[in-house]
Amino acid sequence: MEKGDGWPVCGLCGRPIPPDVPQSLHHLVPKLKGGKGGPTVLLHHICHKEIHATLTEAELARNYATVEALRAHPRLERFAAWVRRRPPGFGSKVPGRRGRR
Repeated sequence: MEKGDGWPVCGLCGRPIPPDVPQSLHHLVPKLKGGKGGPTVLLHHICHKEIHATLTEAELARNYATVEALRAHPRLERFAAWVRRRPPGFGSKVPGRRGRR
């Protein structure tokens, strides 16, 4: 996905990713669960950290192996709506794992 300015777009929040902003590739199926060499999606580093603070490797492999499934997870959906209102370069520390709901 690309936006008008030519920057890639984050697969979770949909904001552009400027070249000077921390970014990372998320393996849709975790490497430890057989996803090595599998499909990846480019994300803001803050979005990637939120995914891993929310879901275990097993949950990611079993139920969240697509961008659509990640976006539909209630906590990630709320996070994406919140971070979407921030500038593309926004970064913040993501707290550790929260209790499962």
